Order: sequence, then structure tokens, then C-alpha cells
Amino acid sequence: MIPTFPVRLADRADIPALMRIRAAVRENVLRDPARVPAETYGRFIDDHGLWLWEEAGRILGFSAADRADGTVWALFVDPAEEGRGIGRLLLSTVLDDLRRSEWARARLTTQPGSRAERFYRRAGWSAAGVADDGDLILETAL
Repeated sequence: MIPTFPVRLADRADIPALMRIRAAVRENVLRDPARVPAETYGRFIDDHGLWLWEEAGRILGFSAADRADGTVWALFVDPAEEGRGIGRLLLSTVLDDLRRSEWARARLTTQPGSRAERFYRRAGWSAAGVADDGDLILETAL
């Protein structure tokens, strides 16, 4: 599926808004923003793998997949816009990217017991282990 409005590929001019959304989340808080510098977003943008939801010129959420390793790198929605289906559509979009890259399964990590874990499990993801940092590894068939 190639998404239509309000989803589009991000460009480098979007990075400040993406970083704002990433910093605004209530769970999976990035305690040290230096761990995810602007250039990290740029890598996914340059690979045409970072999608965003935009309405009336405002970016409300974004998601990115790493087609090199079959993982979902990011899925974040502005907390003021949660519950509208933005996350579901963005997740579907990046999973389509991974399918087109011929991955049979997608993986991601998230904090155990979080709303994110519940979101992914409702979408059919299952536990595949625990990462070194204690995060839960989830995966789904594509």
C-alpha cells in the first residue's frame, strides 16, 4: 500500500518536528536526547523509510523501519493526538516497506508492560525474547 494524504515521506526539514514529538511522549521517554541526534532521523529519511502524518501543516506522528535489518525503528504519535488511528496507519505503512524489502518477519523492542506493548500485541505481535537492556523483543509475520 502506498499511503495517501495525510501520510507522506518525511524530509530533512521535518526533523525538528519529529524530535519534538519524540521528546513529548509519556512512555519510552528518551532520557538522553543526544542518543538519537538529528542525523539518525536523517539516515531514515535519506533511505525513504520515515513516514509521517501531517494535517494542516502540523506533523502529528511518525514511524520508520530499517529495511537493512527488518526492524521497526520508531513509531511515535503526539500525545495530544493519540486514539485517532494515526499509529495504526503509520505502523501499517512501515510494515509495507519491510514487505517490499522482502522481509518475512518484522521485529521491534519496547518496554515490557507499556501501552506500546499492548498496542503491538493487539496488532498481532508476539514476544520473541528480551533485549540486553531489558526491553521486550516483539515480532510479527509479514
